Amino acid sequence: MTFWILDFRFSIRRSKRKKIFCLTLCALLLALHVSAEAQQAKKIPRIGYLTGSSLSAAGARTAAFHQGLREVGYVEGTNIFIEWRSWEGKLDRQSVYAGDLARLKVDAIVAVGAGDIRAAKEATATIPIVMINGGDAVGSGFVASLARPGGNVTGLSTLAPELSGKRVELLKEIVPKLSRAAVFMGGGTISRIDREQIKKEIDIAAAALGVKLQYLDSDSLKDIETAFQAVIKARVEGVIMEAAGPILIPHRTKIVELALKSRLPTIYRGAEEVEAGGLISYGVNFPDLYRRAAIYVDKILKGAKPADLPVEQPTKFEFIINLKAAKQIGLTIPPNVLARADKIIR
Repeated sequence: MTFWILDFRFSIRRSKRKKIFCLTLCALLLALHVSAEAQQAKKIPRIGYLTGSSLSAAGARTAAFHQGLREVGYVEGTNIFIEWRSWEGKLDRQSVYAGDLARLKVDAIVAVGAGDIRAAKEATATIPIVMINGGDAVGSGFVASLARPGGNVTGLSTLAPELSGKRVELLKEIVPKLSRAAVFMGGGTISRIDREQIKKEIDIAAAALGVKLQYLDSDSLKDIETAFQAVIKARVEGVIMEAAGPILIPHRTKIVELALKSRLPTIYRGAEEVEAGGLISYGVNFPDLYRRAAIYVDKILKGAKPADLPVEQPTKFEFIINLKAAKQIGLTIPPNVLARADKIIR
């Protein structure tokens, strides 16, 4: 009898433990199911990307933006969606696409260049805007100050007009006898204020070096072709290519060919022109700006307000020389200049 009672009690305890285990397991499975449903229901952020350049023409910069997103944990199509809007040099589409992104009520708009930033700002006063290549963001009225933007715009400024003066100095170093130089200005993404500051820096540097300047408007490939014909006739000895932007980017290779054909030493703003066969470039490392823009996107998606995110200025600059191009136009780059290059294409 005693044995039976003990066995009965043991069976009851075992049954209770089994029930507790089953209940615990059910509760755990239910919690996991609810958590999974919550994750599935969680809204995947959607951002807009407004640019005037075709995505293929600006491939290195777009790739840098994607890299930046990956570094902060985002993969397009997985945990972030991107509404790409490229007006590809057709200026009448710029404001249309900016308005389109505003109507979609994306979580943030990445705007490339002064024109895109202004168009996005006019389209919405509430959606956060991350600017890339913002030029003089304060002077252009995009932000109240770099430290405290104060509105719905923040991001990366490229206010570095002194670089333009440095380009004059570098051109003089590789062409010691330089006395006349042409400056090609235009391209659609540089604001009026930025142009004035760039011109001021170029004028100061040229005056100090005894170089006379000829300015030419260059807002299209046709303008560039006409400008090269004009400077050849005027017997200038070098070109400072300040023209930039979506109107010119698709014609990068053609512009480089025109410069080489004219046998005029030409210095560019960005590395892409030199990688496409141009002579030298000195300026902001643009892919780095695009990569860093992703950090702003991440902060905003996590709840930060643009008004409280200080605008950053460029921190990386690069000087690139293409010795193939130098040989093609019969130019010898001085050793002291070569020694300062960040990259040499041989």
